[in-house]
Amino acid sequence: MLPSPRGRPSSARRARRRRTAAAAAAMTAALVAFCPSSAAGPVTAADPPPPAPRGIGDRLFPYLGNPGYDVTAYDIALRYHGNDRPLDGVTTLRARATALLRTFNLDFAHGTVRSLRVDGRPARFARAGEDLVVTPARPVRDGAPFVVTVAHTSDPSGSGGGWVRTRDGLAMANQADAAHRVFPCNDHPSDKARFTFRVTAPANLTVVAGGTPLGRTREGGSITWRYRLAHPMATELAQISIGRSAVLHRTGPGGLPVRDVVPAADRERLARWLRRTPGQLEWMEKKVGPYPFETYGVLIARARTGFELETQTLSLFESGLFTTSGMPSWYIESIMVHELAHQWFGDSVSPRRWTDLWLNEGHATWYEALYGDERGKMPLERRMRLAYRQSDAWRATGGPPAAPAPADPDQQIGIFRPVMYDGSALVLYALRQRIGPAAFERLERRWVRRYHDGVASTADFVRLASQVAGRDLSGFLRPWLYGRTTPGMPGHPGWKPDAAASGQAVTEAGGRADGGADGKADGGADGKAGGKADGKADGKADGKADGKPG
Repeated sequence: MLPSPRGRPSSARRARRRRTAAAAAAMTAALVAFCPSSAAGPVTAADPPPPAPRGIGDRLFPYLGNPGYDVTAYDIALRYHGNDRPLDGVTTLRARATALLRTFNLDFAHGTVRSLRVDGRPARFARAGEDLVVTPARPVRDGAPFVVTVAHTSDPSGSGGGWVRTRDGLAMANQADAAHRVFPCNDHPSDKARFTFRVTAPANLTVVAGGTPLGRTREGGSITWRYRLAHPMATELAQISIGRSAVLHRTGPGGLPVRDVVPAADRERLARWLRRTPGQLEWMEKKVGPYPFETYGVLIARARTGFELETQTLSLFESGLFTTSGMPSWYIESIMVHELAHQWFGDSVSPRRWTDLWLNEGHATWYEALYGDERGKMPLERRMRLAYRQSDAWRATGGPPAAPAPADPDQQIGIFRPVMYDGSALVLYALRQRIGPAAFERLERRWVRRYHDGVASTADFVRLASQVAGRDLSGFLRPWLYGRTTPGMPGHPGWKPDAAASGQAVTEAGGRADGGADGKADGGADGKAGGKADGKADGKADGKADGKPG
């Protein structure tokens, strides 16, 4: 995720973000037949203890994810009635138990549950915070596969992430903790699964989702569109777009299908930006290796989200970034590269815990910065020097890169602070300074190859870096990742934190970090801003750096 820039990058103003959405659950009358309503069924086991929310112990999101099972696949069927009305839905999860399950939890909020079945039998369910506590008719044995079918509604009104209402439909923005406001799930990036989407909408609208199309069928005045992702995906990365859209096709490196989704009325206006994607894909493949998925494209929405987002195979962008931001072309392109880089770093290789988020945002910011450097627009060393000057301030307000401070309860995207952007890219720059560019490039390629379609942690990265370098780097990386102050930069003994710049960064970040997202925006901004704060002078570049999105 990267905060959307506002105004020209040389401006002192900061990006602010605003996440709209609402989520979670519901089933349609047309889908009721598929999953008959039955809120409770006979239970042979003893009555369970009072329902309570559970989690997998993530420090930043303690109630996200659920122990006891691993989801292997989601089938999500939705019926759209307009962007101001709840969608009807049926979500089917296929999972495997990792313990004996007399009860288990699903993450789900902001929706009405009409019925719930486990292996075809009606099951009891109860609300507990943002969890559904499920008691199956029969306990699920350890190691056994099982199927959960939930008939529910999914409400696009309200705020807090999930659905984003556009001028003529909906899009999805689930990062970091909002997928369960759209559909019942195990809402943590460590539990990746295969996804299939089936979305029914009026025939005058176009539905596009992540992955590749499986076909569509017409029934009366409606069309049902089907999509499937060929690779496992974290719930936060799901994307569905519904609206009056044009779908544009082109070819990327090696024949890769490239599919862009834009407001039909803006097709010509946005064409010049969409033509950049194949070249950006080629550039990234030269840096880290083959693109990891079956397709890629850009989804441009007429909405104000405050950020851009790396939804898997179909990155989400605000239309205003391209039409009204006033940013230079090279800066906008580098933001496009930021979200593209996430397809490798964050999507294919997902964080084991949210405290590993720096691996996502630090790498995306790194390649964004490298792109600007190679195009002669913003020297990498200058941007890193600006980030170094503000790094202590970012750490003071947001924590170090690998041990970020929790967000406020009502601003969960507040974890996307400046330290996650340029502050984390600075760690990668220090590492490259220490082991050399050739070893650093080998590390990057090996990282995305080894953990392809999986999850990885900060400890995994330190371990692999040490293997590639041929020496233990844990002592070097520990203070960079966990220190409250920024270590000295290898090769740049004269670099020092700037007290004046730090003060400014703290003020702006604090104000910016209006939250996570804000933070993000901040982050972006702060990251970018890093640049920015300094940047004012640093101009757009900084601005850029500072204003990044996700």
